[in-house]
Amino acid sequence: MPDRVELFEVGPRDGLQNEPDHIPTAAKIDLIDRLSRVGFGRIEVASFVSPRWVPQMADAADVLAGLTRRDGVSFTALTPNLVGYDRAIAAGADEIAVFASASEGFSQSNINCSISESLGRFAPLVARARVDKVQVRAYVSCVVECPFDGPVAPDAVLSVASALRDIGCYELSLGDTLGRADQDQVSALLDTVCGKLPARILAGHFHDTFGQAIANIETSLDYGLRVFDGAVSGLGGCPYAPGAPGNVATEMVNARLVALGYDTGLNSVALNDAAKFAKTLRTKRSR
Repeated sequence: MPDRVELFEVGPRDGLQNEPDHIPTAAKIDLIDRLSRVGFGRIEVASFVSPRWVPQMADAADVLAGLTRRDGVSFTALTPNLVGYDRAIAAGADEIAVFASASEGFSQSNINCSISESLGRFAPLVARARVDKVQVRAYVSCVVECPFDGPVAPDAVLSVASALRDIGCYELSLGDTLGRADQDQVSALLDTVCGKLPARILAGHFHDTFGQAIANIETSLDYGLRVFDGAVSGLGGCPYAPGAPGNVATEMVNARLVALGYDTGLNSVALNDAAKFAKTLRTKRSR
C-alpha cells in the first residue's frame, strides 16, 4: 500500500485572515463546506482572537455555527489564551491550535509577549483542554529565519517545540514563516529536532515565497514527516512577516505527493473546485 501523507488545510483561517477586504461569512462557510467534501480529516476554520488585531476573523463563531458537519472532518480553531479557548469550544470547535514562535522578536510582534510568557499562557489552556478531552495542536513560527531577529538556530526551535510537547500539545507544526528556507536549512533543522522529538508528532508548514516549499516538503518526507499544512489556492501569508505572500497551495502539494506515490486520501477534482472558488475570494479585493 502507498505510504499515507496527511494534508492539514489551513486556508480558511491562516489564509483568509490576511485578506484586507471583508469576506462575507457566507462565503467563508461556502469555502469550508467545499473543502469538507475533499477528504481532509482536519480543517482550520477560524481564529478566536481580538477582532481589533484580526478583523477578518471577527465572525468566527458565526462561521462555525453555519458549517455543514461531515463524519471524519474535524474543525480546528486558533486561540491565544483561555478566553479564546472558551469562546472556541462554546462555538463548536473540535480541536484547538496555539501559536508560538522560535524567535523573541516575532513573538513580541505577533502575540505581544516573550516566548516564555506565551508558554505560560498556553499551559492552563492545554490543561483545560485535557480535562475537556480536546486536542491541542501547536504552531512554531520562524523555524529558520525571523524578519526581526534574522537566522534562527535549530536548537531554539527544538527548545520551543519540546516545551509545547511537554505541556501536552499533540502535534507541532514547524513553520517557515518567511518562505526563505532551502533544503539544506530544512535538513539542519530536522537533524536537530528529529534527534529529540519523533517525526510522527511533527508537521511541516512551508510558505512558498521563493518557490522552495515543495522541495522542502520532499526533504521533510525523508526525515519521516507525514503531515503538512497547506492553504487552498495558496491563500494567506503573515501580516507580521513582510515579504511572505502566502502558504504553499494545497492542490500543488497534493499533486506532487500523488506523483511521488503517496496516498493523501483527497479528491483532486473537489480540491481543484475549492481552489477555484478560493481564488474568487482573493480577487474581490481588486475589483
